[in-house]
Amino acid sequence: MTAATDHTSAERTRDLLTGVLLGDDFRREHGFWQRLIRTEPFRRPERGSTEEERRALAYERLRHLNDSLEGDAPPTGPRALAALHEWLGPVDPALTTVAGIHYNLFLGSLLDHGGEHRRDLTDFLRLRRVGTFLCTEVAHGNDAVAVETTAEYDRERDGFVLSTPHAGAQKFMPNTSPCGGPKSGLVAARLLVDGREHGVFLFLVPLTDEARTLPGVRVRLLPTRTGSPVDHCLTSFDRVFVDRTALLDGEHGRIGEDGEFSSAVANRRRRFLASIGRVTSGKISMTACAVGCARAALAVAVRYGGHRLISGPRGSDRVPVIAHRSHHGPLASAMATVFAMSLLHRRALDRWEAEGPGEEAERLVAVVKGWVTWEARSVIVECRERCGAQALLEHNGLSELLTGIEGAITAEGDNLAIHAKAAAEMLFATAPAGPGHLPGPLPGPGALDDPGFLGRLLARLEGLWFDRARERMRLVPHGDPLARWNAASGPALRGVEAHAQRQAAEAYARAVAALPEGPARERLGALQRLFALERIARAGGDLLAAGLLTADQVDGLPDRLEELTAEIAPHLPELAESFALPPEVLADWPIARPDYVDVYDDPEAPWRPDTDRAPSSEER
Repeated sequence: MTAATDHTSAERTRDLLTGVLLGDDFRREHGFWQRLIRTEPFRRPERGSTEEERRALAYERLRHLNDSLEGDAPPTGPRALAALHEWLGPVDPALTTVAGIHYNLFLGSLLDHGGEHRRDLTDFLRLRRVGTFLCTEVAHGNDAVAVETTAEYDRERDGFVLSTPHAGAQKFMPNTSPCGGPKSGLVAARLLVDGREHGVFLFLVPLTDEARTLPGVRVRLLPTRTGSPVDHCLTSFDRVFVDRTALLDGEHGRIGEDGEFSSAVANRRRRFLASIGRVTSGKISMTACAVGCARAALAVAVRYGGHRLISGPRGSDRVPVIAHRSHHGPLASAMATVFAMSLLHRRALDRWEAEGPGEEAERLVAVVKGWVTWEARSVIVECRERCGAQALLEHNGLSELLTGIEGAITAEGDNLAIHAKAAAEMLFATAPAGPGHLPGPLPGPGALDDPGFLGRLLARLEGLWFDRARERMRLVPHGDPLARWNAASGPALRGVEAHAQRQAAEAYARAVAALPEGPARERLGALQRLFALERIARAGGDLLAAGLLTADQVDGLPDRLEELTAEIAPHLPELAESFALPPEVLADWPIARPDYVDVYDDPEAPWRPDTDRAPSSEER
């Protein structure tokens, strides 16, 4: 009876923590994707496949995915896209890339611009044609508003002629080869009408048939990219004609029946942003992918640490490597960070769904994307190191997760660029109210075991960094905006990081408060405090100098961190189980299994009793 009760309690704790990570309705929201990645088409293939075969596999899986939808709506909404990336990311980064492009950037953009009323989307919905997205160019990445591909309106034919004027205007890195079947793309190009430019818009352009590119379209594979094998290409256009329906128009701009351009949006940059509005959903998707990959890496590291035995203190004893503080300490820290990443991701997703396009919601999504993907890389690197040389082998999964996260850091806006933009907006959004201004109330005296006090310290830290940025900017004379920004950018970027940490701490606090009394709340509360104290310890000198921590408190931070690590360490396996990774997926990574040594067994080795071999020279 006691064993049954303990088992039920453990399941209850695990389910509550899974709800914290995935949301209260996680079975409905995530169930389809959890079931999908358990099926045979999504199991890890035998290694040794060529790059070309692995690129083709991503598209084969995309078709399996699409067929599995069984008439359901395609995953084009932000919540469905986030779930797709959260679960497919750890399983197949290449598939995740092409699926995100097809469903979000391509199909989502068509639907957002009235495509279901003006165009037959059946080929794209049934994947008879794969969709891709051509925005950035060799010379234009984060400044995509400056792309130089042109689409000139041809009055006689009532359509547009797409041209690439020079090498720097080639579309950079879209998946535009014939691999995976016929493709069409949404091409970002400058709209020209009678020689006058009206800004950058998207145009629907057929690119390939089953075997080759279409006339006027030139596609060349780029050199092998670090990470997942996707058919990234250079793509250019030599006077390619498309009819008037190719323009994804709307209030931001359209060509009337009289051939004249009109727009309700005067600013060209805003027209461009309206055209590529799906990039924000892409940022949410990249965040979800990073969260899923970090959870998978941590689950593998915790499992491997539990069954990798090493010599104990007495020599004859064998103990799991995770028993050592030097091993489980970093994993406990990673666990606190992974829960923070998951909570902050859901906070941004919920806000975007509730508010939709808007300056603050978009900025939160951008800040979260940058912070989460960077933190995911740190977590995955730590997990790779804790698994030693085994994790360098591709079949154990961690090396693929590590290279895959680099793509997420750059995709949908390079992290540093989007954080710099957020820093500038936050720096100038509100004038400081005077010395000591910060978001939220002043901390006041508090204890290091009080989560509320820790949260207020993180808020104050955000204020400190932006105060410093403003002060440094004031030291530079007016008239040189670049010099003023350069002076302020360092602390302003630290302020953006602190803003993300504060948001994560607030999400932690709400999640803890929502749990009933019991083990789940205790576990989450310990992780909450560890997350906050680690960030406060890194800024202990700043907080001490500001009079917000005492010297005794700063001196006591290492002891507090040690106590929390010791409290969390025994529960790492059950915390990893709350990630709800299907056992079939974990089984595909050998070091996640207790019998991982068997993977390296040699059927013809001398230790095998059934080996029929000739005696060695020494034996003869």
